[in-house]
Amino acid sequence: MAERSFKKEVQQLRIPAGTEFRGEGILAITKALLQSGVGYVGGYQGSPISHLMDVLADANEILDELDVHFETSASEASAAAMLAASVMYPIRGAVTWKSTVGTNVASDALANLASGGVTGGALIIVGEDYGEGSSIMQERSHAFAMKSQMWLLDPRPNLESIVQAVEDGFELSEASNTPVMLQVRIRSCHVHGRFITKENKRPAFSLKQALERPVRDTGRIVLPPASFVHEQEKIRQRWPAAVKFIQSRGLNEFFDGDVEDIGLILQGGLYNGVIRALQLLGLADSYGNSRIPLYVMNVTYPVIDDEVVRFCQDKRAVLMLEEGQPDYIEQNLHAILRKNKVDTLLSGKDVLPVAGEYTTDVMRTGIEAFLKTHHPELLATHDAVAVDAPKPAAVPITFHPKVQALAEVVPPRPAGFCTGCPERPIFAAMKLVQQDLGEHHVSCDIGCHLFSILPPFNLGATTMGYGLGAASSSAFNVKSGKRAISVMGDGGFWHNGLTSGVANAVFNKNDGVIVIVDNYYASATGGQDIPSSRADNPNRTTKNPIENAIRGAGVKWVRTIDRTYDVARMRKTLDEALTTTTDGPKVIIAQSECMLNRQRREKPLFAKAVNGGKRAVKERFGVDPDVCTGDHACIRLSGCPSLTVKDSGDPLKDNPVAHVDSSCVGCGNCGEVAEAAILCPSFYRAEIIHNPTGTDRVLARLRGAAIGWLQRRRAARLARLAL
Repeated sequence: MAERSFKKEVQQLRIPAGTEFRGEGILAITKALLQSGVGYVGGYQGSPISHLMDVLADANEILDELDVHFETSASEASAAAMLAASVMYPIRGAVTWKSTVGTNVASDALANLASGGVTGGALIIVGEDYGEGSSIMQERSHAFAMKSQMWLLDPRPNLESIVQAVEDGFELSEASNTPVMLQVRIRSCHVHGRFITKENKRPAFSLKQALERPVRDTGRIVLPPASFVHEQEKIRQRWPAAVKFIQSRGLNEFFDGDVEDIGLILQGGLYNGVIRALQLLGLADSYGNSRIPLYVMNVTYPVIDDEVVRFCQDKRAVLMLEEGQPDYIEQNLHAILRKNKVDTLLSGKDVLPVAGEYTTDVMRTGIEAFLKTHHPELLATHDAVAVDAPKPAAVPITFHPKVQALAEVVPPRPAGFCTGCPERPIFAAMKLVQQDLGEHHVSCDIGCHLFSILPPFNLGATTMGYGLGAASSSAFNVKSGKRAISVMGDGGFWHNGLTSGVANAVFNKNDGVIVIVDNYYASATGGQDIPSSRADNPNRTTKNPIENAIRGAGVKWVRTIDRTYDVARMRKTLDEALTTTTDGPKVIIAQSECMLNRQRREKPLFAKAVNGGKRAVKERFGVDPDVCTGDHACIRLSGCPSLTVKDSGDPLKDNPVAHVDSSCVGCGNCGEVAEAAILCPSFYRAEIIHNPTGTDRVLARLRGAAIGWLQRRRAARLARLAL
């Protein structure tokens, strides 16, 4: 069950040629693939590209009509290896994944693909999320393009440019026999706009035809001596062919301005931000017309020497806006200008940050610093045009006063698990075990469970990559009084963890503990199905138990907990794993459904039942303020967003009491933690019955009468004692 359904939106993929398409960047990319005659598509989900996989899955019927094969790959490496179909056959193929983390995983397959080259167009759509909105290490995809000699497109963030880049990417790949990377940043993925459609195309050469007419060309296979020839072919044939295509088709764009002696060179993906920055400086209008000439690099690799020289040769100074580091493009430009004896001053990281995302404010500041040195009069004499009323010089970026006031009141809050998340009790149990056995080294993994590193759990020392939780603790396989603990999710397990983690631990007789969090989905990327999902999936095979795979890899000590909210059982199992005398890896499979996906599935059914007059019961938990002492240990061992504090109403209690707010989903974790930790009896469970039956009403009256009698007796007793 994906995070969002695109069943309605994908119908736009059927609209005829010449029609105006309106929608999000992700949907436009899908339409562009179909217009380009793609033959197969694969990939691995991950922000900001997850929705592309979801759109393709929801468009399965349309893809089938066009004979386009689509599959969700087991990993980015699996996706990249799919492109092997374009090596021998003139079939267009596309794969997609999340930024550098995906390219890291896929790099071996990509290197082989780029070495032998391709016959059909091969397009890698990379969801680039460099910057503060990212959840990964801060690197760029540019280095991989340079390393393996693949061409990198970075189109301007509007639908027309993005769609054109997809079509150009396939043609560039075929013209130069080279795979092409298309980088779409977060804003490109989610930007809304319009473009005029073309007709969807069936693949000119299908996968079925390829199977029926197999081709074998040893010159494309990466084996000596062919591999030595590939290197020469890249430089002598593919590179010149790519440069010729890029120039002849005008993939990079030149925008004139009336200030002719300076200029800006920028990556295509930064275009919208640069125009906005120029607006704030009074140097561009709301239609994108800039007074300063622009050279927009929609192709950031290879850099086209002739275009750089042509743009720079009549200018005193040029500013290069290249997000991130190292400054690959800026270094390249320096080499091009000096080799061609062009003495234009090139500015870049001297006025712009070396690292970090280039937001509008950052670029405005950098451009302003560049102009103060090379054209200060531009800042002094022109009005800003990006505001309701013109003002002299630059316009400050401001926030609403209420937003600023709110930031002063609301305390910073670390990222954490969702309300009712089944992973929270796992780490509560781990904290309780460590109170008894002392702290242990904990190796974490990529996924929701990585939030255990942050408060209130503060567990985990390292994270090395998706599915590498167990592998990252392998060095600690030494004799000691304590065992290392490693954690991975079910998504990470199927992605990489079965071989690199579990099988590796079995092979090396690792004595550590491996906790596999099985919440039925690849939850962190949007709730997509995986091999061990419990849901019926018409297009995928699910319900493949993790335990079967683990035992098949040779693990002897396995414990499966089918309800993670049972904190006491979870605690006992962890304690056993850390103290048993059994040799080899100890694996705990902790199973409970992702609460977000569960709520997405159950809420509509619950509402339908209630509206239909059927009896429906909703569980909620609460805290008795008269019993709660205000110790707040329950909060320190839970961290649930629905568990908060409120004033006790008792003048004799200094501390606020615990309180469960209306966002509670009734998972029961807070009460389970309180019981397992032997904290207090203040938690209670209540059942809210919609459309109660006659029996429910009778029982409610009986309970009310009994409780009322007990309360009156207690009140009378207190009154007597008071006398």
